[in-house]
Amino acid sequence: MASALDDDEICNDDYYSLLNVRREATQEELKAAYRRLCMLYHPDKHRDPELKRQAETLFNFVHEAYEVLSDPQARAIYDIYGKRGLDVDGWEVVERKRSPAEIREEYERLQREREERRLQQRTNPKGTISVGIDATDLFDRYEEDYEDMVGGIPHIEINRMNISQSIEAPLTTKDTAILSGSLSTHNGNGGGTINLALRRVTSAKGWGEVELGAGDTHGPLLGMKIFRNLSPRCFATAQCGLQFSSRGVRPGVTTVLARHLDRNTMGYLQWRWGIQSSMNTSIVRDTKSSHFTLAVQLGIPHTFMMMSYQYKFQDEDQTKIKGSVKSGFFGTVVEYGAERKISRHSVVGATVSVGVPQGVSLKIKLNRASQTYFFPIHLTDQLLPSAVFYATVGPLVFYLAIQQLIIRPYMRAQKEQELEKQRESSASNIAKKKQEAEAAVLLMQESVRRIIEAEESRMGLIILNAWYGKFVTDNSRKHERAKVIDVTVPLQCLVKDSKLILTEASKSGLPGFYDPCVGEEKSLKVLYQFRGVMHQVLSGDTEPLRIPKQSHRIDTDT
Repeated sequence: MASALDDDEICNDDYYSLLNVRREATQEELKAAYRRLCMLYHPDKHRDPELKRQAETLFNFVHEAYEVLSDPQARAIYDIYGKRGLDVDGWEVVERKRSPAEIREEYERLQREREERRLQQRTNPKGTISVGIDATDLFDRYEEDYEDMVGGIPHIEINRMNISQSIEAPLTTKDTAILSGSLSTHNGNGGGTINLALRRVTSAKGWGEVELGAGDTHGPLLGMKIFRNLSPRCFATAQCGLQFSSRGVRPGVTTVLARHLDRNTMGYLQWRWGIQSSMNTSIVRDTKSSHFTLAVQLGIPHTFMMMSYQYKFQDEDQTKIKGSVKSGFFGTVVEYGAERKISRHSVVGATVSVGVPQGVSLKIKLNRASQTYFFPIHLTDQLLPSAVFYATVGPLVFYLAIQQLIIRPYMRAQKEQELEKQRESSASNIAKKKQEAEAAVLLMQESVRRIIEAEESRMGLIILNAWYGKFVTDNSRKHERAKVIDVTVPLQCLVKDSKLILTEASKSGLPGFYDPCVGEEKSLKVLYQFRGVMHQVLSGDTEPLRIPKQSHRIDTDT
């Protein structure tokens, strides 16, 4: 075992885990935990000089944890800033005489100031690239068309493209400049626009915006937009604009009134006058598991009714499936699709659109951070079952293949690289933690012996074996190696009156524990005996644990 344990080598940041108390622990709970560890680590209990020195080091660290958590001001700073907040720089941030509530308010104020400084440097770029593809030759061609084709390959072309980009430049905490532009082309004809908007937050209830624009197809644009909170449950927006062109000036006005109908439901009323006048009313309900929209519009040239529903799966990939139907003077369109998160910043989705007289289309969308890539693929002008089938099955098969062959191996490799870097950067710290844990276990031996004798005399709680770390139980992960440490002695040392209670903090901070696999999922597996009966339990790293329990009992029949 390593011999030396210096004060600066112990760097456990979780005082709550060290004392094995809740973050909401009372002064009485803190005092009881502190006294228990003092009895274990008190230097006067050890005659061996080496053990005495190690006990003194650990005793001082336990005392430090108790001193911080028992002081309301120091505890408030520790809860907000962590251990480094207790250094000189941390105490300079707030006055020590302030109450915990005042310290938290001061911290929030400093956070707002930091956000304002970040705001000055942030441009918040957003962009969209849309590429329209005409693939009707796949389904709509006649047999005689084969004779004109080279090698029987259908003709697929890009018939439209649009690129738009915008950036925000904060001028002050209330003023923001927004610069945006777009370029588009359709069947060989193209154009572009550029817009500059200045937005000012006038109060906590509203803001105003002035917009100037120019383009080679629509001419100059002058517009203004106002947003205002009318009440805690209601807001309104008003927008007006003047579009200058060779045909004269075209004015336009749009107003929206919105109200919270309940906690998850919004109602909207919209009136638009100008080039395309209309009246629209809609209800939008958004919950944790679903999103529903119902809208009705009366206008020239578009009058329609639309209903859509989206279901959100509560999984790690944030999978969503959606469907909608829209019917009006232009015809009827039915759409269905799904989207899923494929990486930390990327979401991919596909939607099939079937309508009369629009035909069948497939729309593929990829969101990468603040950039959107959109690919609408027009398959046929008719309602052909074959087009609907391939538009539905094709993207699904392609996604599953890419997921298995590219995305998952790539994500697995990325995760391994990150873990390896984390292990390398924390290798020296792990060695110190291991050294601290070994010293603590050695100091526990005498106390554990007495605890076991007392528990055996009343057929109480005996920890037979306990392991902490990464367990490999899935057959698909047999190639991975388990990384666990023996924590039988530290757990037995925490037994009191035939009970063992662990809080929701990470167990790596408990006395005699350390993290054997930094950055990986960990568990605690305990085999124990209570009243002469064998029990076993597997608990997550941050899950609270209370033993003994009847549910942990091992059925001898099986």
